[in-house]
Amino acid sequence: MQDKLPQNSHSLDIEETIDLLETDQAQGLNSIQVKERIARFGFNELTGKKGKPWWLKFLLQYNQPLLYILLIAGATKAIIGEFVNAFVIWGVTTTNAIIGYVQESKAEGAIAALAKSITTEATVIRENQKLRIPSRELVPGDVVLLTSGDKVPADLRLIKVRNLQVDESALTGESVAVEKEAGVETPPLPPDIPLAERKNMAYTGGFVTFGQATGIVVATGNTTETGRISQLLENKIDLSTPLTRKFDKFSKNWLYMVLGVATLTLMAGLQTKPWRDAIEATVALIVGSIPEGLPAVVTVTLAIGVSRMARRHAIIRKLPAVETLGSATVICSDKTGTLTENQMTVQAIYAGGHQYAVTGVGYSPEGEIVQDGKRIDLSGDLGLHECLSAGLLCNDSHLETKNGKWVVVGDPTEGALITSANKLGLIKPLLEQQMPRLDGIPFESEFQYMATLHATPTGKTIYVKGSVEAIAKRCTFMLNSNGQLKPIDCQETLNTSSIEREVNIMARQGLRVLALAKKLVPNEQTTVDHVDIDTGLIFLGLQGMIDPPRESAMKAVKACQEAGIQVKMITGDHAVTAQAIATRMGINKNGSVLAFSGAELAQMDYQELAQVAEDGVVFARVAPEQKLRLVEALQSKGEIVAMTGDGVNDAPALKQADIGIAMGMAGTEVAKEAADMLLTDDNFASIKAAVEEGRAVYKNLVKAMCFILPVNGGESMTILFSTLVGRELPILSLQILWLNVINSITMTVPLAFEPKPQNVMQQSPRRPNEALLSGSRIKRILAISLFNWIVIFGVFEYIRQTTGDINLARTMAINALIAGRIFYLLSLSQLVPNLIAKMDGTIKENVDIPAIGFGIIGAIILQLCFSYVPLINEFFFTVPLRFDQWLFCFAVGLPMIPWAAFVNRFDPPN
Repeated sequence: MQDKLPQNSHSLDIEETIDLLETDQAQGLNSIQVKERIARFGFNELTGKKGKPWWLKFLLQYNQPLLYILLIAGATKAIIGEFVNAFVIWGVTTTNAIIGYVQESKAEGAIAALAKSITTEATVIRENQKLRIPSRELVPGDVVLLTSGDKVPADLRLIKVRNLQVDESALTGESVAVEKEAGVETPPLPPDIPLAERKNMAYTGGFVTFGQATGIVVATGNTTETGRISQLLENKIDLSTPLTRKFDKFSKNWLYMVLGVATLTLMAGLQTKPWRDAIEATVALIVGSIPEGLPAVVTVTLAIGVSRMARRHAIIRKLPAVETLGSATVICSDKTGTLTENQMTVQAIYAGGHQYAVTGVGYSPEGEIVQDGKRIDLSGDLGLHECLSAGLLCNDSHLETKNGKWVVVGDPTEGALITSANKLGLIKPLLEQQMPRLDGIPFESEFQYMATLHATPTGKTIYVKGSVEAIAKRCTFMLNSNGQLKPIDCQETLNTSSIEREVNIMARQGLRVLALAKKLVPNEQTTVDHVDIDTGLIFLGLQGMIDPPRESAMKAVKACQEAGIQVKMITGDHAVTAQAIATRMGINKNGSVLAFSGAELAQMDYQELAQVAEDGVVFARVAPEQKLRLVEALQSKGEIVAMTGDGVNDAPALKQADIGIAMGMAGTEVAKEAADMLLTDDNFASIKAAVEEGRAVYKNLVKAMCFILPVNGGESMTILFSTLVGRELPILSLQILWLNVINSITMTVPLAFEPKPQNVMQQSPRRPNEALLSGSRIKRILAISLFNWIVIFGVFEYIRQTTGDINLARTMAINALIAGRIFYLLSLSQLVPNLIAKMDGTIKENVDIPAIGFGIIGAIILQLCFSYVPLINEFFFTVPLRFDQWLFCFAVGLPMIPWAAFVNRFDPPN
């Protein structure tokens, strides 16, 4: 046997496949062959990359530009013998590293979840014996037997099939079980046929819903289609988010500025001060310029956003994803189970010459059959009664309840027929008692119909269901609403205008249409064969079904589009069905619903694909790697992409997207592990709520930066100016760390509790390339920094010159700065505007007063400790203040109120 497994096995005939794999379809492999192939190809399990050790992950947290400078500053302090300062600076960097380490997601679980998805047992033939073995022991060339209820244990080339149907929705996105075909007489398929249409293959992780089959293993482990997805996932593990990218860019730009100003300070200090004082000034400037408290504040702000989203059914797995969803410009949604119910539902019936609508969703019997808005009952249309009865009797499935929900055991299409009959009061077990089944012809793809023979009170009757083309040409009569026969004219094609018209109406709605018929036969007949139903059937009607869209999802799509967010459908389902669902849900771009198939996408180069990804709305029959390429193409256009999904086939795209959103209830473990966010109610509408919270989080993050950075700016201006003019430093490096870490965190965290603005969903998404610090925000930071510099330098110089006490001057300068910060915090907060709006009745929501209040009270308590606790006095070189000195600090901070009001005019905080 060759070292490589056969490629495109669906395009090979059975004999060629058997020859390439050197196996025997009757005898199977022998034990020697099995051992040799395990040694060559390994076990049938997925293997992933080994994760980084914990210590390396921790060290990598120091791989940040701003932390480099702090580490160097600490080392400089240690070299000149100031070990206390050095350890305090290093302590700040270590705290930031710990926060980052905790924030970083644990070892990737997607590969493990994929492995779990294929862990099962398999029935094989080896050495002419039927054996039951763990699926991990399967090897290429094994002959595997499948039956209803089995999970497909490896990729199989089917060689014998008996009425086989496989649910491959987790892999392909196809909402209906796929009917398989195989046999010596069945020709191979084209090499480029989409995955969902490879009817002679069964893929790892699929579920056999009906029938039996024999297949030969052509791929195991990482070489299966599921394994290929795992490799795509591995290539997308270390993606950053828009927030982390913006912070990286901000950090680098800030680093260059700090290095430039620090170099200037050192050169100026060496000209006017002793070298130790020059180094102290340089280190103080470095420490003052770096917002040490910002990482902690960002983490807390994101964590509060996580808590708020959880209350709205959105669980965030990775903190930066909180903000990312708020900045999304495109949501790419899977169809099956995400926008739709993932339950086939009959919505339209044509019987007895009349049209009927069916209400209700899924397999629950709740709902009605209505005509012109009026409910139909059992005593109504006899033609409708016969049509529904045929759907019940010519049926191999049944419904049952699990965890309070109705589910189908068997084929989803048959489940939909049972449900529609239940809504008229027809119950399958009762009807089967009255008309027991005597014989049947199972559904076969060759004939496109199923037939059953029943003993009825009026005689023997054959009921038939199948495709319209297969049934209509066999009909010579149709049943009217009174149960009477009338002739129809159906030859090779649909010539009966009424039936053709009804089929077209249903098809335009994306409905899957089944035709139902019956035939009366002699009482002595006990079996049914194909020849019995070649002619003479009585047409009973049509039932049109679909996996319907969720009502709540339709509202959410509308809300997202109104918020300027594009919604696109990417699915493995049929293009006609997907386009119909998109139209019904109002998913469009500039009023059009432009659709593309996976086959069309495969022919496009990168530039064409990028343009199509931007212009298209529906992408159907899309393979997993094409979903991934579409997300990448949108990102290349500068879009911030959110991707929703629930299947294995969605996992690579979920990982690549700026934020992956998985269904928490119906989603596979693979999708959940690959995603950044889970919807606990599987409701697309929860995305709209999460977008609101995400936008609010971003606004609060920007407020936090606009609050923290002016302190760094004021400190840096103070130190630089003092060094240039050869004056004593108004503030020391340890005092700067107190301001930047202890005080900043205490006063900034309350901003994270700010409620979302009332108009947050009426605003367009932020431009993807928008910097964290826009031009107006930079002006704000410079303006407030200027005020802070005047306060620090002015108070220090005034008190030092009037009292001669340098420690008192520094203590009062710092407390005056804090007073100004309290007024600035109130100007950024929504507290005052919301209180005013609350009083005049503009808003009725509760106003979150405690957060800002506690922050201000906490800051005041800390400054009292800063001034009066002896140990802190000794460590930070501060002194106690008199009451009049406190009043002086308060008065110096008061001008912040008009100054902040002026700044807010050109850069509104909300």
